[in-house]
Amino acid sequence: MKAFRLDELEAERAANDGAYLQFVRERNMSVGLYALDAGALDPQQPHQQDEVYFVVSGRASITVGTETTQVGRGSVVYVPAGETHKFHHITEDLRVMVVFSPPEG
Repeated sequence: MKAFRLDELEAERAANDGAYLQFVRERNMSVGLYALDAGALDPQQPHQQDEVYFVVSGRASITVGTETTQVGRGSVVYVPAGETHKFHHITEDLRVMVVFSPPEG
């Protein structure tokens, strides 16, 4: 078993000066914490893996392909591999748990 505390993951991510912290990497999946502050631009490019985003906190919009929706705490969004996607109009600091399958990278 591996168990994590969100506050500890956020502190580790911030200490490494990065927007993304991968904290689980297994044969069939990886999991990370993605952070974008209010007003930030999301630099993501399409990934080669399927993704699931779970919004832990914050508010924003996300566009996946040609579809756009608003997200906030508790929102879950699936993004197919290779699909263009970006968070935008980030009105509250956004913290998102990201699950990649297969593992990213």
